[in-house]
Amino acid sequence: MKPIPVGARGSFSLVVTAEHLANRFKDSMLPAVLATPVMVLIMENAALNAIKPYLEGDESAVGTRVDVIHLAATPVGMTATAHAEVTRVDGRRIEFKVEATDGLDTIGTATHERMLIDMVRFNERLQQKADRAAGASS
Repeated sequence: MKPIPVGARGSFSLVVTAEHLANRFKDSMLPAVLATPVMVLIMENAALNAIKPYLEGDESAVGTRVDVIHLAATPVGMTATAHAEVTRVDGRRIEFKVEATDGLDTIGTATHERMLIDMVRFNERLQQKADRAAGASS
């Protein structure tokens, strides 16, 4: 792993379409606005983009914590963009502050944490868990 500097930044944008709306994920009576889980996805992708330049071949980082506030509604057709900044690095644990906007308003803020992983080891453990689950269900 290359050292990840505090202050590293990344962003991620998404044009809001019907498949991203709260009324598709939850109750159909909800307004046609960006769903909070999709906003979180945008925020997590921005955080990952902030550290991608520092990851080596088999490394990635999985989300382990998100503390999010959804502040404003975003309708279909607008572009939601999240900007993430590394605020702390503690070994394999990386913390971020994140802000999402839609070009008119700040739509959300968050603190986020990701954990660096070795993809080969992670996938091996995942397969072992799948094997155990398959054995438990037979």
